[in-house]
Amino acid sequence: MELANKYDPSVVESKWYEYWMKNGFFKSLPDSSKEPYTIVIPPPNVTGVLHMGHMLNNTIQDILIRRARMMGKNACWVPGTDHASIATEAKVVAKLADEGVKKSDISRDEFLTHAWEWKEKHGGIILDQLKKLGASCDWDRTCFTMDKVRSESVIKVFIDLYNKGLIYRGVRMVNWDPQALTALSDEEVIYKEQQAKLYYLRYKVVGEDTYAVVATTRPETILGDTAMCINPNDSSKAHLRGKKVLVPLINREIPVIEDDYVDIDFGTGCLKVTPAHDVNDYLLGEKYNLETIDIFNDNGTLNEHGAQYAGMDRFDVRELIVKDLDIVNLLEKTEDYTNKVGYSERTHVAIEPKLSMQWFLKMEQLAKPALDAVMTDEIQLHPAKFKNTYRHWMENVKDWCISRQLWWGHRIPAYFLPEGGFVVAETVEKALQLAVEKTNNKNLKISDLRQDEDCLDTWFSSWLWPISVFDGISHPNNEEINYYYPTNDLVTGPDILFFWVARMIVSGYEYRKEKCFNNVYLTGIVRDKIGRKMSKSLGNSPDPIELMNKYGADGVRMGMMLAAPAGNDILFDEVLCEQGRNFNNKIWNALRLLKGWKVEEIEQPESSIIAILWFDAKLNEAVAEIDDLFSKYRISEALMTVYKLFWDEFSSWYLEIVKPAYQQPIDRKTFDATINIFENLLKLLHPFMPFITEELYHALKERSNNDSIMISKMPTNKEFDSKIIHDFEIVKELIAVIRTIRLEKNIPIKEPLALQLVAGNNNDSYNSIVTKMGNLSSISNVSEKDNSALSFLVGTTEYAIPLGNTLDIASEVKKMEDEIQYLQGFLKSVMAKLNNERFVANAKPEIVENERNKQSDAESKINSLRERINTLNAL
Repeated sequence: MELANKYDPSVVESKWYEYWMKNGFFKSLPDSSKEPYTIVIPPPNVTGVLHMGHMLNNTIQDILIRRARMMGKNACWVPGTDHASIATEAKVVAKLADEGVKKSDISRDEFLTHAWEWKEKHGGIILDQLKKLGASCDWDRTCFTMDKVRSESVIKVFIDLYNKGLIYRGVRMVNWDPQALTALSDEEVIYKEQQAKLYYLRYKVVGEDTYAVVATTRPETILGDTAMCINPNDSSKAHLRGKKVLVPLINREIPVIEDDYVDIDFGTGCLKVTPAHDVNDYLLGEKYNLETIDIFNDNGTLNEHGAQYAGMDRFDVRELIVKDLDIVNLLEKTEDYTNKVGYSERTHVAIEPKLSMQWFLKMEQLAKPALDAVMTDEIQLHPAKFKNTYRHWMENVKDWCISRQLWWGHRIPAYFLPEGGFVVAETVEKALQLAVEKTNNKNLKISDLRQDEDCLDTWFSSWLWPISVFDGISHPNNEEINYYYPTNDLVTGPDILFFWVARMIVSGYEYRKEKCFNNVYLTGIVRDKIGRKMSKSLGNSPDPIELMNKYGADGVRMGMMLAAPAGNDILFDEVLCEQGRNFNNKIWNALRLLKGWKVEEIEQPESSIIAILWFDAKLNEAVAEIDDLFSKYRISEALMTVYKLFWDEFSSWYLEIVKPAYQQPIDRKTFDATINIFENLLKLLHPFMPFITEELYHALKERSNNDSIMISKMPTNKEFDSKIIHDFEIVKELIAVIRTIRLEKNIPIKEPLALQLVAGNNNDSYNSIVTKMGNLSSISNVSEKDNSALSFLVGTTEYAIPLGNTLDIASEVKKMEDEIQYLQGFLKSVMAKLNNERFVANAKPEIVENERNKQSDAESKINSLRERINTLNAL
């Protein structure tokens, strides 16, 4: 195959991806003769488009899956998408609003029709973008969390857990999202530190002309106050015991209760109790049987309990009520205050603690085997530092609020009965059967049943992902789940370690009685080069598609991985993609050089024989190192090992050694060996850079129609000669010194030099390489070096190069005199310290000794330079 002058990714990438798809190289079927290697993709939201986090995550997955495939495993990478209840519903609501339609004006079925249309139009975009990255997923296996198999699995699990007594329904304080109009789990709330105000409000004591003062950050919630609480140990508040106070502005009488929950040292020592709108107040309310007054509508406006503020937004009420309190002298003072406020992870609005009827899953019992699995390393987290975070979460796990007040999602399979109560069933027909049995009312009809309006939390479907993608819930003994499960590696971000990873581990032990994966590789967060998190608002998040168009997919993949140590944040700089593109060009040009050589049946030079032996050892050393790094999930370091092997060893040394002289042929043995070496290097590089390696694999030699580097065998770890590697490093050092002398003395590379061995041992086995790479006329042993010779040490061996007529004596003497002058100035500063009695007496002994060593070194160098000047002047 003829190679173009320049590598053009736009031509190469689409060609080979189509070739891989056409030949079915990504496909996997159960095969008992092969070891399975399985990865399930963290399903991106159907609302999503490719961002830098996806790029990193899926590049790592593709590296792992391609490497496993080349190691002879039956590699299966299952792709799919998540229905993303809150995000998708918000998109559809916004689309309808643009068309002049309100969600409240249409039926649930009509809304879902719009939602499915939106999903079909937009839901596959991100998967198509992953193909451009080179993702080698088995696309025939693409799953969706709301497709038939996954939906059946979710409903089946809900019913099973309900029947086990682990799912219950009840009124609880939940995190309410006033924009999405749904409850959120604790894990979906992001707490942000804010500069707020602390308002000191005056509550009149009933029957007295005195006031009790309360400090609060939320004055609007006084309208829902049903008690004031003091600490029974606070003597300064003893006068309030048994009293009642009036809620400011509305003058509702509320009791003063006593509980040691109140922090005497915070605020005023008096606490307003609003059971409907604060988690801790809710607990006090239950304990003391207080009235609960909910003052908020679902959208964050005040309801009929909001008095004159009814219908207004909560934050507008806060501003107005503070003014009104001040007017009637019930605002004592205001202070600046820093506190943390919870925000919805999806809509970014402040959440509202709210009493609500919801469905919950009891987690304490379910969490125990999942905690043990990670703590005992049955499931390993990489890096292991995240084990402590995981342990903290799982030891403090709360019941999971699994219901959401949304239409897009898995509708809760609970059916309410006309006379009260409910049944839980997979279908309305089964629900009717259960309802008749429960009520003994044989006249009940399907139309009498009302299904719960709520949907299940999106995570309640994705927690089953490693099982449900193989239909292991509905058909727990099928061939695929028995072959592919447990999966091998999960690649994801630490931000969803609890949201998703921990819950998948829980479901694995509950429904398969074993782990769902062996390893969890936790990536870092992709940040810009100055450490800021990437975001649209900052304008620091590049478009991955544009990056791939500019640098090629391989260039971007490499750029991402060069900056991606496991678990640490990635400081992404576009320069890294440029480095990746440059490496592409380096590989391309190396093969163009090789292909440009004329091959003849001539004798193989000794230097080439040695070079091949050396590089074979070097390659096998690298394979062993790469295997070790992959076993530790240090994938970016594995890439760097291959990168250095190709750039520093193969291109800079091996090719230079075996390269024939200008317009001269290369021998057949060396050429064939070099082709084989190049092929092995391409195989090591392929998981990281799939496109260019496939192109060059076919350019190396003739291939069959259905051949591909991605199904070729990865070089395996073989024994290698470590001595030749060690010896060759000394040879490289010797050649490097010879080249430096040429550079410093302006001696052209074409002019041969003689190398003299003055003292020590030289390994003559490598003389052919030193002669060629240093362009030497001879290598000889001498008892005394030439007066014009420049001597140097490599290890303990002394060499010399006679410079003769090539040396500009006057120029050399001038350089050495300048160096002597510099050293004398340096020596003067050292002696000033050593001649200072206070310095010598007070400084640490090791510091004084270091200064004496500086003196000795400088004096020795000055003497050597003077001797050299005398020798040159005598020529």
